[in-house]
Amino acid sequence: MVGKELDESGHLMEVRVSNHDQNAGRLFVVATPIGNLGDMTARAKQVLADVDLIAAEDTRHTRALLNHFGIETPMRPYHDHNEHDVTDALLKVLGRGEDIALVSDAGTPQISDPGFLLVREALHLGVAVIPVAGPSALSAALSVSGIPAGRFVFEGFLPARKGQRKSALQALRRESRTLVFYEAPHRIAATLAEMAAVFGPDRQAMLFRELTKLHEQLTLGTLESVVEAFTAGDVPERGEFVVIVQGEPWRQASDPEAERLLSELLKELPPARAVDVVVRLTGQSRKALYRLAMSFKPDR
Repeated sequence: MVGKELDESGHLMEVRVSNHDQNAGRLFVVATPIGNLGDMTARAKQVLADVDLIAAEDTRHTRALLNHFGIETPMRPYHDHNEHDVTDALLKVLGRGEDIALVSDAGTPQISDPGFLLVREALHLGVAVIPVAGPSALSAALSVSGIPAGRFVFEGFLPARKGQRKSALQALRRESRTLVFYEAPHRIAATLAEMAAVFGPDRQAMLFRELTKLHEQLTLGTLESVVEAFTAGDVPERGEFVVIVQGEPWRQASDPEAERLLSELLKELPPARAVDVVVRLTGQSRKALYRLAMSFKPDR
């Protein structure tokens, strides 16, 4: 299809997109600031001004953003509670050849925000879905965490119920990749305490509160020290939180092939004998492999 996109000077230009319905409009998935309005990109501003309709998670919140930049594009609410009802209506708008921008309250839609259903259905119908990249609390936090970010697992918000939350954390206790979570202010203290209990109090962690906003606060240390900061009142239980937790340290240091061999041998041999075999074959640290074997054992 032939559509329009912004050139380097910020003006619309024609672009050709293959394998899409030539008569349909386009769905722009637009990232918006997570706090500091200075993070709004020129492209995002232009797209929001040029589309026919904005599908917004909270129209009141987005109206303040649009007013700040002098944008008068009409909006329609699109959030977790109405997405099944509104998606069909938005698809009809796209089917008429009109363009829609999808925005969440902050950051990038679909990253723990509404948008999946609309994007999926638009793609199935051959609508061009175009990302307008920009702010994301996930990438912003990882970039300054001081914790390895080459490989990570994004868990978003943990379950609200204590039992389900604990089970979710236990399922991640052997994960070697860096763990990233979002959490609500009324649950953050309990979640951090549960993380310390499940992952161990010495696990490295970074807590972010109100990223890019006026009262931005970063707390680096062990899970135990972060919990103590809450207990002491150094970190208010207000605002939006991102928690980054180091992966299981001895798994980070182990060789994946050695880990695979150990896992298989433990099916047939006692831990000590299985570890001895893997040490002979790989030269890996016996102490690290034995700790790894013990971490496997409860599930066997």
